[in-house]
Formats: sequence, C-alpha cells, structure tokens
Amino acid sequence: MSRGIQSIERAAAVLRLLSERAPARGVADLADELDLPRGTVHGILRTLKAVGFVEQDSDSGKYQVGAALLHIGSRYLEGNEVRRGAIIWADSLGTQTGESVRIGTLHEHFVLIVHHVPGPDDASLTPDIGSLLPVHVTALGKALVAHPQVSDRGWASEVGELLPGAASIAAPIENRKRRVVGAVGISGVIDRLCEEGSPRPELAAHVMECARAISRDLGRGL
Repeated sequence: MSRGIQSIERAAAVLRLLSERAPARGVADLADELDLPRGTVHGILRTLKAVGFVEQDSDSGKYQVGAALLHIGSRYLEGNEVRRGAIIWADSLGTQTGESVRIGTLHEHFVLIVHHVPGPDDASLTPDIGSLLPVHVTALGKALVAHPQVSDRGWASEVGELLPGAASIAAPIENRKRRVVGAVGISGVIDRLCEEGSPRPELAAHVMECARAISRDLGRGL
C-alpha cells in the first residue's frame, strides 16, 4: 500500500483543527495539538496563507481558515446531489414545523451539514452549513448509520443528548437503490418537539414525509 505525502497530510491536519468551532489558534497551540515541531507548523501555515487557505490576524498573530476554502466548499455544496434535491423540501418542512431544519450526509465518523434552514432558536445565527456533528448523539447521525433499527418506524430522535434542553427528529433519505445517502431532521427545544419526553408524532410524520419526498426526487434524478 502506498504511503501518503507527509507534508500534505500535515497541512490537512492543520486545516482540520482550524475548521473546528474554536477561536483562532496560534502556532504553539497547533503544534502542541498535532505533536509537531513549531517550526514545521509555522512553515505549513506560511504556505497555506500564501495560497489563501488560512488568514492571520494582524493583532494577535493567530490563524483561522481563509476565504479560498469557502470557494472550494461552495463548489462541493453545489455538486452535492442530496443537497440539490432537498433544498425545496427542507424549506417546506421548516414552514410546516416552525423549527430548524438540517440536511446531513455521512462524512467519515461525523454528520456533515450540507443545508440548514434556521429556526426560531437560531434565526440570528449564521447557518451551520459545513459543520460536523457527532453521529451517535444526533438524530441525523442515528438515521444515517442505524437505518435497520429505525426502518420500522421511519425516524430517529435524540432528546438532550447533544445539547441540554434541545431535541431533534430525523429520517433517512434513500436513493433509487434504497441506499441511505443522507438524512433530514428538525431540531428545537424539548418542550416544543416532545410530549412527556417523547417526540411528538405529528412532527415525526412531517419529517418522514419530507424524507420520502426527497428520496422520490433523488430516485427520479438517477
């Protein structure tokens, strides 16, 4: 088996850390987390800055992801078939339920958010498109990886597992070959989404209807 190019692997590791939801980081912080010499990390950052993949704050000297990555990411989203087929239906689900809607796909061991319709609890926030969420404590993740377990009822849920006081309901999206390629879900405060600790059946029904509609469109497009 051929080995990867070490310099590229290290640069990718730096970008992954910088892409996390955390304040901008300095050379020392990155070097410690990656267990690399500071000189090596500084050289990587200098190169990434030159091509626009990272930016450096002039006051603190710390680094964050750069604008060039936004362009690359937007091209990925434009070509993402699940997102293209789901946008209209996701907007409709948000209108029906009055809650935040997210479309997710599986990326390594995480759920990658490819579309987000803000709800009443996050209307003032930047849509978290591109975020990576844990698989096993999110309804989206459960719908993606535990489909045999949720196929009988058609939906998955989490109540207070990801964030205290919040809940989510999600359903799997399938392609023409009946393979799960994504998930759609709603999230909000427990008092709105749940009744006596369990997801409200009418909300689960709306989520399943949305997932079926997206799946039908994906089937027609393949």
